[in-house]
Amino acid sequence: MHEILEQLERKRAAARLGGGQRRIDAQHAKGKLTARERIEVLLDEGSFEEWDMFVEHRCADFGMAEQKIPGDGVVTGYGTIDGRLVFVFSQDFTVFGGALSEAHAEKICKIMDQAMKVGAPVIGLNDSGGARIQEGVASLGGYAEVFQRNVLASGVIPQISVIMGPCAGGAVYSPAMTDFIFMVQDTSYMFVTGPDVVKTVTHEEVTAEELGGALTHTTKSGVADRAFQNDIEALLMVRRLFNYLPLSNRERPPLRKSGDPIDRAELSLDTLVPDNPNKPYDMKELILKTVDDGDFFEIQPDYAKNIIVGFARMDGQTVGIVANQPLVLAGCLDIKSSIKAARFVRFCDAFHIPVITFVDVPGFMPGTAQEYGGIIKHGAKLLYAYAEATVPKITVITRKAYGGAYDVMASKHLRGDVNFAWPNAEIAVMGAKGAVEIIFREDKKDPAKLAEREAEYKRRFANPFVAAERGYIDDVILPHETRKRICRSLAMLKDKKLDNPWRKHGNIPL
Repeated sequence: MHEILEQLERKRAAARLGGGQRRIDAQHAKGKLTARERIEVLLDEGSFEEWDMFVEHRCADFGMAEQKIPGDGVVTGYGTIDGRLVFVFSQDFTVFGGALSEAHAEKICKIMDQAMKVGAPVIGLNDSGGARIQEGVASLGGYAEVFQRNVLASGVIPQISVIMGPCAGGAVYSPAMTDFIFMVQDTSYMFVTGPDVVKTVTHEEVTAEELGGALTHTTKSGVADRAFQNDIEALLMVRRLFNYLPLSNRERPPLRKSGDPIDRAELSLDTLVPDNPNKPYDMKELILKTVDDGDFFEIQPDYAKNIIVGFARMDGQTVGIVANQPLVLAGCLDIKSSIKAARFVRFCDAFHIPVITFVDVPGFMPGTAQEYGGIIKHGAKLLYAYAEATVPKITVITRKAYGGAYDVMASKHLRGDVNFAWPNAEIAVMGAKGAVEIIFREDKKDPAKLAEREAEYKRRFANPFVAAERGYIDDVILPHETRKRICRSLAMLKDKKLDNPWRKHGNIPL
């Protein structure tokens, strides 16, 4: 028996060593942690239960029969984050460059299947050179098996991807189908085809960093949600995000009570919005002063900055925040912001997270670039997401809510549960100047008369009371009581039940 135990320990030691000390040192030299070190940072100390430590590949071609390493380039298992269950896989770049084999894929699929059975999130730590070329179509089949599970798990359990090295070719589509993607600056990249292929086919000269680095995907493409300076910061931020989320669609998000009183008045909000309707202000100030302890976890902060999305807590309850940002493009909705917000609203709806919407929107962005780019269909994605959502929806109009953008931003007509407006809110088809120039176009030659008409239009429509008269606004509230009114509304909506008509699935305007 003693000999068997020694043999077990030798096998475990070989698996823990991965590709060997030389390759581990090379990984560290790049500023990267190893697969196992990453798991240690991510999970609660001592909580990791590893599966399939002794799995090896089954390839005999190209001399692979003599190159077998226990674990086959990925560490899989489960553990806890702040005591809550989570499944994790961590690709090991020291073993065949983290390349995915059939056995490697089977290990990932195994924990994904188990996660769906028990109702727990999956976090993938990606660091792989792609498909293992020696295995040919078997490795491609492995990718497809993972993709299928990503789709089946979507909306059932939260899925988080952390790109901590290369992620290229078919490998990018698994993270793309997960709910959130984090990247590490300077050491991670994602692209379908690499710089060499790009140069051959399109004759473009581009570096890997420019083509698919963290900066590219968090500012230009919107593929990634956040980028962090190093492995440790990225993993700690995953822990922070995880604490906002439920374990599955069968559960509610965790309640984390704070000492922040729900009736806290924030008098500075009374002067947040400038008297001049064309002057911008920072919507993040409103968010930070309204949520519990000023704690807001923003998603995609560097992409489509004209809309803000992210997680916070109100009276200890996780909420999703969607807010127009007047500092950027005057808060207009465009293609990128519509897609960004629509995806976030759909995630919140899938996982029982109430949506709080702060509205200051002058309309959709005009111009040929937007129309040729399909703003009609892309704007409809946000409309569709809000209309389909059955979670509690609370809307606060802080200033402008014009035209179709008023409808889209969680209006009462899209089954908004509670719709508030600040006293200075303007809810109308368009601004007074534009409206008057259309209605009274015959007075264009008389500036004095036109100004009089504009003042009259403002008195009649540039306020929240016309909408309130029709019940489209439930109450006109003082800005400093926004937190209290939202918290009370959330308490009232705690047991809300609303079901959409039965269907296999809708056909969102993709």
